[in-house]
Amino acid sequence: MPPLLIGASTFITLALIFYTAGVFLERSRGTLKPSYVLLFWCGLICDSTGTFLMGRIAADGGQGVSPVHGVTGAIAIGLMAIHAVWALVVCVRRNPGRMETFHCFSTAVWLVWLVPYLTGMLMGIPALGLGPVPAIVTSVIVVAVLAVLLFRGTIRNARQES
Repeated sequence: MPPLLIGASTFITLALIFYTAGVFLERSRGTLKPSYVLLFWCGLICDSTGTFLMGRIAADGGQGVSPVHGVTGAIAIGLMAIHAVWALVVCVRRNPGRMETFHCFSTAVWLVWLVPYLTGMLMGIPALGLGPVPAIVTSVIVVAVLAVLLFRGTIRNARQES
């Protein structure tokens, strides 16, 4: 495996670890904390670095990037940036209500981010032989199932309160 690909894969995997840890720690603790905001920023930095390195590989004549994968990746990084900034604002303002409900936004952004992550991973496994369309469809299905599982309790609780 070329060193640039090892670096890119390492950074994107670190992004998965940081971002997932931040989102699920926040969900389990029921409030936004500065340490989770730090995890979100680490995830954003690692994902941006890994994406930059993958772009270098593509520009240097490596495998072509699917336009849809590129667009979903750009949307995901944009949302991660908005999420990290907004998490910092909410944490600094210390609004208890917003800090306790911020996990819904965090989870939604994480789910959107998973689509390009899973798509890239599936396309990058030679044994699977998945092209861009099957990889994206598979990723969307996996993320949709995760969304239902993660938000099932939230929707049920909202119905009971109304």
